[in-house]
Amino acid sequence: MKTRELGRGGANVSVVGLGAWPIGGGMGVLEESESIATVRAAIDSGITLLDTAQAYRTSESTLGKALSDGYRDRCFLATKVSGDYSRAGIIAGMENSLRQLGVDCVDLYQIHGWDSKYPIEESMETMARLQEEGKTRYIGVSNFSAAQMQRAAETAPFHSSQPRYNVIDRQIEAEDIPHCERSGIGILAHSPLAKGLLSGRYKPEDTFSEDDERCDRPRFTGETFARFLSVADGCKEVAEAKGITPVQLAIAWILRLPAITCVLVGAKNPGQVRDHLGSVGVEFTDDELAHIDAARARLPAEMLERYP
Repeated sequence: MKTRELGRGGANVSVVGLGAWPIGGGMGVLEESESIATVRAAIDSGITLLDTAQAYRTSESTLGKALSDGYRDRCFLATKVSGDYSRAGIIAGMENSLRQLGVDCVDLYQIHGWDSKYPIEESMETMARLQEEGKTRYIGVSNFSAAQMQRAAETAPFHSSQPRYNVIDRQIEAEDIPHCERSGIGILAHSPLAKGLLSGRYKPEDTFSEDDERCDRPRFTGETFARFLSVADGCKEVAEAKGITPVQLAIAWILRLPAITCVLVGAKNPGQVRDHLGSVGVEFTDDELAHIDAARARLPAEMLERYP
């Protein structure tokens, strides 16, 4: 497994990480034993960065069980405070996360999203204090724009940003990636498969169970679903020609950028983890990248904006 530095002077982490939203049940209920096996398979395969959040349902408690028997010492553990970014909310969120995870500290603690009703100065001061107290080694932000990152950094420096980024969703390319490169901020890309749209596993007639977050999202229903899957079909053509899976292509496409430290990929079982590993070291020709761009161009701009 290759590694990259998480921000200027930060820790070296695996370029593929495990996003722990699925093991919390957000994309369908899973057996806890299978989720634990998935986490341990990831670590055994060389994946070091595990990312969860306060809002990821049962994810933190499941991770806590998976990290017993010495697994905690073999990973870079990241979580996020979700929803309440007041001083009291962040402190309480940290204590709850530590309790659920069964650890004394985490490696990275992140603010899950920007919320203007919470003064960012107070939020970042609190994050910095938790770092000083040894509750977390590093601090970071998630789903912040370049302007929001700049404002946050005026109160406290941080090592990482966690934005959505994939073949379909490229909003961060114009300003956010350049800002991170200039500022020495590592990027942890989440949703690399666009919630499964780019996995190559689905057909337009497929539906999702009520316990799956995708069941009522516009991107995953009706004609809109079919339009988005047409992008996956174009990517699949490139993947097949290269002898890799659509999942491996989606991850490798993100890793082609040196500014990306790690791609966070969700997994529901050890087999999916093994598939992710094949993305490391894949390179693209200009023609292949152009083919992928052309597939995305099948979607009108207003559809990308309307269905986040």
